[in-house]
Amino acid sequence: MWTDLSEEPCQCPDCQRFYREHDRLIRECPTLRQQQELNWAALQSFRTLASRVLEDLQKQQLNSNKNAVEDDSQSTLQNVDRNIEAVTDHVISDLENLNAHLFSIEALMERIFDVKVPDIVEKKFIELAGELAPDPLNPDRLRLNRLLHQTPDLPDKN
Repeated sequence: MWTDLSEEPCQCPDCQRFYREHDRLIRECPTLRQQQELNWAALQSFRTLASRVLEDLQKQQLNSNKNAVEDDSQSTLQNVDRNIEAVTDHVISDLENLNAHLFSIEALMERIFDVKVPDIVEKKFIELAGELAPDPLNPDRLRLNRLLHQTPDLPDKN
């Protein structure tokens, strides 16, 4: 795990938005059970929306292909349609991969509900949530900085 805390937190708008959201989620959902439910709901909403967009794009592509077969006389429009179709094919492929990853994550995340802790441990979650939420040098925040900016997670790695 990366633990170099000498780095200052990033001040870009994306990172600042993440910090606010990170802190809000810890403050509003400070128990294990709440975090489990929150993460499950987030995954399900992401999967639902990505699946629906994929279905819609596939329907549009099917309709576009039918129209292209019916209208072979306009070559300029066909070239434009082919370019749009190539982009759509790439996006559809990416979304199919994304959905496959989300299904894999879902299968793994189902296991988080196997973990149950006694009330005394839930109280420890609540106690520590107050310390974590405002910490600007939280390693998870710094790690996400690197992900948001597409840099390696480890220091001195080029």
